[in-house]
Amino acid sequence: MKKNIILAGVGGQGILSIAACIGLAAIEEGLFLKQAEVHGMSQRGGAVQSHLRLSSNEIASDLIPEGKVDIIISVEPMESLRYLPMLKPEGMIITSINPFINFHNYPDLEDILHEIWKLPHYFTLDADSMAKDCGSIKAANMVILGAAVPFLGLKPESIENAIRTLFKNKGEEMIELNLKAKNAGLKYVTEHK
Repeated sequence: MKKNIILAGVGGQGILSIAACIGLAAIEEGLFLKQAEVHGMSQRGGAVQSHLRLSSNEIASDLIPEGKVDIIISVEPMESLRYLPMLKPEGMIITSINPFINFHNYPDLEDILHEIWKLPHYFTLDADSMAKDCGSIKAANMVILGAAVPFLGLKPESIENAIRTLFKNKGEEMIELNLKAKNAGLKYVTEHK
């Protein structure tokens, strides 16, 4: 098993929570893990990205070479496009369609989505609406994580255990909200494969 993943978004969208869940699940399954993060200025909506490498064999570097990314998981559609040169030809993009407009000349959302839709493998979700239906728009990152579950090479129960571990200090209600959001994303992808 070997997966190279880029997580992308804007500060405050929960990218690092997604990384933590995937990392905890990988460790539970006895996999090797390397992670590198670039934090933007979350107060100003700066870009946040993380390279996440999972493997059943030892991993030499935490940075993913260009053209070797299996999955781009993004909570912001324009941020997903930033990493296209990193994606394998058969790679997958999973992204929210909800823009975080943090500068005056943000491209037209339709133009962004059309670029994504040109790719052979993608899922675009209205993660904000799905999360709101689950109880809180703040769980949009877990909707996106759920959509990625079938492509991670990890057991769904390992991801659930990771969510429980990550949010255990925030109470059972928060755990259930995040599990519900994860399940909504997973259901969407399962129904639209």
